[in-house]
Amino acid sequence: MDVVLMDAGGANLGSVEAALQRLGVQPRRVADAATLGQPDRIVLPGVGTAAQGMALLRARGLVDALKASPAPLLGICLGMQLLFEASEEGASECLGLLPGSVRKLAAGPGIRVPHMGWNTLLPEAASPLLAGLGAQTQMYFVHSYAAPVSADCLASCMHGTRFAAVVAHGRVCGAQFHPERSGPAGARFLRNFLEWQP
Repeated sequence: MDVVLMDAGGANLGSVEAALQRLGVQPRRVADAATLGQPDRIVLPGVGTAAQGMALLRARGLVDALKASPAPLLGICLGMQLLFEASEEGASECLGLLPGSVRKLAAGPGIRVPHMGWNTLLPEAASPLLAGLGAQTQMYFVHSYAAPVSADCLASCMHGTRFAAVVAHGRVCGAQFHPERSGPAGARFLRNFLEWQP
């Protein structure tokens, strides 16, 4: 299987690569549109700001390439946020592969932003992407912005308010958490993506 790991400047690139290698996949790092080719899967990790991530994707000619590719695409953390139409973070226009806008999480009594640590997934819709993940599955999160719960939300999470933790629409899906840092449950999610037939 040809799995592309999109180099969008994310600090989690190496850890996502290692997580895929543990599943028996040797991903191919791609940093520009010319080397994307016709992969079986694309993973878009990301850590940082929406403005920085989108600037890098544009500079490398990857925006149109990601939109045009028929391969199933998984966005992780910032990578998931970039799948949406826009982000409040830097008033950024994003890829527009999913409808909606990403908003900053609201801090409050006992609610710290960024949201960091383990939190429970709340199933919203059945999907092969969530196969083998029970109702009390916990994943590891590190983020200050999040997408709203919408018709594309497969699982949500609570941190002061409810937000989308897993989304999918057509061939595009996203995880707000870090599966590469979420132990066996995160590994199962990644395997589900590798086997996913949208």
